[in-house]
Amino acid sequence: MEPVANHKPPNRITDLVAFKEQGLEVVCNPTFEILPVDFAHRDHKYQAFVFLCRFIGSINGQNYMFRKCYARGCPHNLCPHVSQAVMIANRYLQRDYKKLEDAGVLVQRRLFTLEDMVVKFDEMKEEHVPIMAIHDYINIAREGNKVAVAPALEFVTGVEHFANYQNQQVFLMVDFAVTTLGKTHHYERCLACYEAEKEQQEKSKAINIANQRLKLLYEEFDLASVKYEKRFFE
Repeated sequence: MEPVANHKPPNRITDLVAFKEQGLEVVCNPTFEILPVDFAHRDHKYQAFVFLCRFIGSINGQNYMFRKCYARGCPHNLCPHVSQAVMIANRYLQRDYKKLEDAGVLVQRRLFTLEDMVVKFDEMKEEHVPIMAIHDYINIAREGNKVAVAPALEFVTGVEHFANYQNQQVFLMVDFAVTTLGKTHHYERCLACYEAEKEQQEKSKAINIANQRLKLLYEEFDLASVKYEKRFFE
């Protein structure tokens, strides 16, 4: 499965980079949304915050918009998951900003902020497991340690709460069970989503986006000698 380049309209950071490398004028402005979402997962209902970024701009004057989920956190103010989600979201945002800037796309480096949560995290970080994103485990493998990853892919239904309406979404989630240094950790990430009411029109596009992101990640696994089972959404 080859990466999709020049997708019109663009729906990934990779598409914006490809257009810029072809010499097109690419304008990109990130805007943020932190939405409470009611999830239904294996008959277990719970609420969490989803950290979304909408990339809005134009390609040679033609407008586009797509959004990307960067993290998810528990809504309870005393729970470290929210502050961890903020930091993880910002780390992945900055990776995307660097990809755009390296290609010559100017972008304002705005970041998610939950100042009270970050302060709380600083107070609690001595007592909790350090923040580990999937690329931290890739770096552990690059250092010569054995790392094995078992990805579990799921379609998870959730209801987003906006100011005046609700929107049912289907999130394409991956749960990475990472075994390294004698322990197994779980790291979850949303790779794409689509409106439940528009499943026939949007599901295949969301699957393609999620699979392309998985493919790029698997390539990084290969380079770092991470053992894993290659799985894609169907």
